[in-house]
Amino acid sequence: MGMIHTQPLTAEEFAPFGDVLEAGGEPDRIINQGLCGRFHDRARLDFGPDGRAGISIFKAQPRSLPYRLEMVERHPEGSQAFIPMTADPFLVIVAPDEDGQPGMPLAFLTAPGQGINLLRNTWHGVLTPLAEPGLFAVFDRIGPTPNLQEHWFETPYEIA
Repeated sequence: MGMIHTQPLTAEEFAPFGDVLEAGGEPDRIINQGLCGRFHDRARLDFGPDGRAGISIFKAQPRSLPYRLEMVERHPEGSQAFIPMTADPFLVIVAPDEDGQPGMPLAFLTAPGQGINLLRNTWHGVLTPLAEPGLFAVFDRIGPTPNLQEHWFETPYEIA
């Protein structure tokens, strides 16, 4: 079994796979009578030519480290954003595409207040909260065509 160590989630390291959603640095604008900072347009949302944006609520069972990674998936028709509804960290697993197959996975651990947007066609692990209640707002493509491909690894990875 291959070993993968988690790393902190940063915009720079995650950029090839998607966007880190967080209120970091100075806001782009101050709104609402000067009482609210707006961090504007932070995700590259993509719902394809025949899709539309949908908002769903996911409730996932929490996992723990070490975590056994057996499969990854991707969505060829649209991006997928995960915004936690609590301040708990979660595990984000992605892999580069290598001729239609996932390459060596990377594992990121979010900080409180971070969400992610996965770009269209990005190989990624399943939603992996590390604490109850595992609630997330998910923005993704709603459309008439299939939007899920799975890849099961011959040899699982252990993420620590």
